[in-house]
Amino acid sequence: MTVRQAQPEDYDAVAAFTSETWADRGGSDYIPRIYHDWIAGDGDDQRTFVLDAEGNEESPSEELAGICQGVLLSDYEAWAQGMRVNPDYRGRGASMLLSKALFRWARDQGATVARNMVFSWNVAGLGQSRATGFDPCTEFRWGTPTPDADAEPDLPMTADADAAWSFWTGSDARAELKGLALDAEESWAVSELTRERLRTAADEDRLFVARENGTRGVTFRNRTYDRQNEDGEPETWAEYAVGAWADYEAARALYRAIARDAADIDADKIRVLIPEGVRWVSDTASARAGVSDEPDFVMAADLTDPAVVEG
Repeated sequence: MTVRQAQPEDYDAVAAFTSETWADRGGSDYIPRIYHDWIAGDGDDQRTFVLDAEGNEESPSEELAGICQGVLLSDYEAWAQGMRVNPDYRGRGASMLLSKALFRWARDQGATVARNMVFSWNVAGLGQSRATGFDPCTEFRWGTPTPDADAEPDLPMTADADAAWSFWTGSDARAELKGLALDAEESWAVSELTRERLRTAADEDRLFVARENGTRGVTFRNRTYDRQNEDGEPETWAEYAVGAWADYEAARALYRAIARDAADIDADKIRVLIPEGVRWVSDTASARAGVSDEPDFVMAADLTDPAVVEG
């Protein structure tokens, strides 16, 4: 089997083994729907790999053993996503071959760490990640308040990026999340939150800092996107890169600020990344915001370690 870059002509082979990925959970895999757009971004900052079961290094074949994609999120951070192994080739080292190819590519682009995300219920995916060189990093849930144009935060809100940064660097949330928040560009990816991102959010009226007797919480809108609901109707989601607070009162104020902001931009749904843990989840519930049923896990691989990269 040979790892090579994915090509448009690989679509049928990819769709053949990915279309039923989540069938046992009543869902469908996104890869067949977005494959051509997905690989169109390949270049210096992105590479999509397939594992050719027939050993073809250049031309497409009808049999592929797996697929994955690597994306550079910053000068030193790589993101691994879309790892799928053809059921006919499980147990034959397919994920190892793909992961090591991705690690080598990311290292050659200057990355020192590669991360991925695995649903907490995906036990096979967790084991696969550990076997290929990923270690535990952090875990999070989604807070899901409802847009509300009449929501009134009961703490003063500012857009002071420097105060937000000072609070974030010393916060329990940052420690729990290992400094990570939702990435600004890549969906369903996390990267290290920087001071510059907070300043950009402040300049664009997307930053919310709860401050009374000191800074007590921070959040910011990351992006909006559209998706279809279960009835096939379009919905607009407002996504907030992280929620960090010092106490329950600050959590409640932040969620109210988020609810009002989402309503102001005509969003139908909201999701906020929060640390996993009884404190964060119970504060969210007490603030009358919804919470996702299960956490998501983030894993990290040290690309400065030759044993991790080369195996």
